[in-house]
Amino acid sequence: MTWFEALILAIVEGITEFLPVSSTGHMILAEGIMGMKSNEFVQAFIINIQFGAILSVVVLYWKRFFQTMKFYYKLFVAFIPAAVFGLLLSDYIDMLLESVYTVAVMLILGGIVLVFVDKWFNHEGDDQEVTYPKALKIGLFQVIAMIPGVSRSAATIIGGMTQKLSRKAAAEFSFFLAVPTMFAASGYKLMKNYTAINVENIDILIFGNVVAFIVALIAIKSFITFLTKHGFKLFGYYRIVVGVVILVLYLVGVDLTIS
Repeated sequence: MTWFEALILAIVEGITEFLPVSSTGHMILAEGIMGMKSNEFVQAFIINIQFGAILSVVVLYWKRFFQTMKFYYKLFVAFIPAAVFGLLLSDYIDMLLESVYTVAVMLILGGIVLVFVDKWFNHEGDDQEVTYPKALKIGLFQVIAMIPGVSRSAATIIGGMTQKLSRKAAAEFSFFLAVPTMFAASGYKLMKNYTAINVENIDILIFGNVVAFIVALIAIKSFITFLTKHGFKLFGYYRIVVGVVILVLYLVGVDLTIS
């Protein structure tokens, strides 16, 4: 992996991880465009730079992470469904991750949902409080995101909106829930690929985390502002375009490898 490739992948991770556009789909596109070949270090890199993105949420919302224990209890309740289904369906999820076709189709279907979701769930004036039942239901929506291409962010934000949360409140809880979920999932996967990290490539790994952290900070703040004013429709159209592009490239034989 070159420094330029590391830069591009880290930027893509930072931008797409918390936006409802599927980071998996964009990683496929980025690797395909750059002609990258997947290997153990590329896989470890893509997994590891998620920690930089996670840190951006903690830094940006640090006051929320140092409030009452009730905040953590609610995150735990929302995290349980993904933890249970993740363990039970681990092999099936890994199989789906090998399907570029699945990612492309889910990007398109998810995009169609986002085009109409603001009309279906318009609760901008409703209560912003996430109760325990709401947290659990949002956690169940997060399980849907185990299908590659769905987008964890999109699933959990829509889950929050079904519970009468405003777009902003739903998005922020989605960010908070990403911390334990991504940390657990990334940590588990990294344990399988830790042998690929050594003193010769640790510098490029640190570089990737720093870039992902900075870009994610900007992306989260920009997303909240945009979402509050304009809603999801533009993200829906964007997902459809990306999904179609991936599908076309896949069908014409372009090597799109999922790391």
